[in-house]
Amino acid sequence: MLKRLLPALCLTLPLTCAFAQTEEAPTEAAPETILLVGQRPGPGLWKVSKGDHVLWVFGTHAPLPQKMEWRSQQVESILTQTQEYIQPPGAYAHVGFFRGLTLLPSMIGMKKNPDGATLKDVLPADVYARWLPLKAKYLGENDDIERERPIFAADALFNAGLKNAGLTGSGDVEKKIAGMVKQHKIKQTKTVIELEMDDPSRTLKDFKKSPLADSACFAKTLARLESDIDAMRVRANAWSKGDIEAIRKLSYEDQEAECAEAVRNADFVKNSPGFQNVKERIQASWMAAAEKALENNTSTFATLRLSNILGPNSYLTALKAKGYQVDSPE
Repeated sequence: MLKRLLPALCLTLPLTCAFAQTEEAPTEAAPETILLVGQRPGPGLWKVSKGDHVLWVFGTHAPLPQKMEWRSQQVESILTQTQEYIQPPGAYAHVGFFRGLTLLPSMIGMKKNPDGATLKDVLPADVYARWLPLKAKYLGENDDIERERPIFAADALFNAGLKNAGLTGSGDVEKKIAGMVKQHKIKQTKTVIELEMDDPSRTLKDFKKSPLADSACFAKTLARLESDIDAMRVRANAWSKGDIEAIRKLSYEDQEAECAEAVRNADFVKNSPGFQNVKERIQASWMAAAEKALENNTSTFATLRLSNILGPNSYLTALKAKGYQVDSPE
């Protein structure tokens, strides 16, 4: 927990949250969908090339069907001939073990609203009224959550809603890929950046006393659960079958952008130089690793979330702008 001290607060970021793909308005609700089960391959690989040197990129996605088992023969084949695996991008805040022990008292109450406020106190009345039936449906009797900050309560509600809908994260896929990389003894390159904290204790104290403008984050999370569950199932099935076009067409409200914005604008972040320009620094770290690998290896493998692959501001678009050949899966 201590190693993920501040990223766990959603500090940064479009890269650390699982569900964002686009910020377009939601489409018409998709019909209720039966989730796929059994072995599924997911999408094909994006191919980034420079001469005869190739970087293969696999796009991960969440949420996915709980009862789906991922297996891709294409990924397995590529990994048998790959010289390097570029790990997913991200950021973390690290404190030493003994230093971390001294911070434990400061972490107590970190998720609570300042001054003992409740959700009813800090949310607009209409938003709180929408929260109550969703809380009853997905969380049941849970009085403690009423004292949590909206951003944390929204996260708990959203995860419970996904579970109820038969959906889960992408952790199993990522674990299987990591296992294959280890099995084939492939060189691994980390691209996560460390968020430096001059005074972790002060940062925690500042966070606990700082209000967050996270009502919009909370409201958009409610909107996802009110209107997007069926479309989430459609996207989960589409990824499982490798139908990327179906995912592109199903736009939706993106609560992650609002949640990340709420944290980025908080005083405790503004007062921490190490937490500035995180999104840009993460991308720069991954890009540097990708370009170095393309220079040195005939075959490299990487995983990226689809949100970092699709669209005009994607990592692969940035590589294409630098002159690399980028081919989408067929």
